[in-house]
Amino acid sequence: MKGGPGWHPLLPRSFFARTILLVLVVTLFSKLLTMLYLLSNEDLLVDRQYSHGTAMLVRSYWTSDPITRADIEEMTGMVMVPHEDVPRGEVHWPYSGVFTSQLRDELGDRTQVRVRIQGQPSIWIHQPSYGDEWLQVPLHAHPLRGQRVWMVVTWLVLIGMLSTAAAWIFVRQLNRPLKILELAARRVGQGQSIRLLDTGGPAEIAEVYRAFNQMAQDVEQANRDRSLLLAGVSHDLRTPLTRMRLSTELLSSAEPELTDGMIRDIEDMDAILDQFMAFIRDGSAELCEPEDINELIREVIAPLNTGEEKVRLCLEPVPALPLRRLSIKRVMTNLIENALNHGGSGVEICTYVSRTAAQSYLVVAVLDRGPGIDPTECEALFTPFTRGDRARSTKGTGLGLAIVKRIADSHGATVQLLNRSGGGTEARLSFPVPS
Repeated sequence: MKGGPGWHPLLPRSFFARTILLVLVVTLFSKLLTMLYLLSNEDLLVDRQYSHGTAMLVRSYWTSDPITRADIEEMTGMVMVPHEDVPRGEVHWPYSGVFTSQLRDELGDRTQVRVRIQGQPSIWIHQPSYGDEWLQVPLHAHPLRGQRVWMVVTWLVLIGMLSTAAAWIFVRQLNRPLKILELAARRVGQGQSIRLLDTGGPAEIAEVYRAFNQMAQDVEQANRDRSLLLAGVSHDLRTPLTRMRLSTELLSSAEPELTDGMIRDIEDMDAILDQFMAFIRDGSAELCEPEDINELIREVIAPLNTGEEKVRLCLEPVPALPLRRLSIKRVMTNLIENALNHGGSGVEICTYVSRTAAQSYLVVAVLDRGPGIDPTECEALFTPFTRGDRARSTKGTGLGLAIVKRIADSHGATVQLLNRSGGGTEARLSFPVPS
């Protein structure tokens, strides 16, 4: 399995250094945006100077003699107008409020200021000493343009988008290698072989990947050693068992009852060895191919229902799933034999599709009317060499359900043992159906 996050030789190896670099880039870029915004709107920087100059011009106009006032009016366009000719002020947030506040600071708290941008841009200023008249000051190159608000909003949106993109990059950089590790861990848990994960990413992830690779190799080696040990023991035991059976059959004429019992014991031992070998061969080497599980069930049941119906089938149409054919047939054989041995008559097999809000499942249920099982033993019965002594016979190796569990896990399926209402047991296999 090939893995590992993308890595560039110029990037730091540490997540800490990468985070610092990312924050630095975001900060520098935000400062660059601020500089560009101020340079493109440099008149915002002179608002106070503009209001200060206007206040000085008003004071000069009011304190000058009539001849000087006439000159100022000619040069600036300032003029005294009656109160009824003064329009209502406009609001251009936030600039008009800031500008009028600055003028009141310069000219006194009792000063009234009105601003008009539309039409003929002007400022109207009134103080108690003016009487009923207002001083109109034209705005030839006014800085109070309300349309600047959208530039502020745009700047804030850009900064927000940049911060969000930086956070997304950071989270993705963390999540991608963790997702790869999660998928690899699932495959190891299911007993599947994996390719070693790529350790060429950031230093922290590379260390975790190296530890995981070592663990996966150790687990795989332990499985090989266990399989080799069990296979060797099973193979070595078959030879003396075969000799014992031949010798017993030669002595059958002398003690037929004794020899028949010995032969049955040898056959049981041979069946136990077969179970060991089946547990070793979990079918992981078999290819998954689309299969109709109903057909596999019919193939398993056909020899059992010859002559009389021992197992009743209630099979609904179900979708084909990628399955290991021989492994699934072994699962069904184990569950059916378990039901027949401990449930007696009334064994049924049902298939159907169960749907939930998040996932659909293909369900295979093997039902019997036996004595049932102790609810506290349901999970333990899937452990190798464990038998349900309280509700089931002690005959067997305790590997049948362990084999079922192992093969089900390799298919991503779940297996449960449930007590039925009215008595009996349900062995339920649930295969997730791809959406």
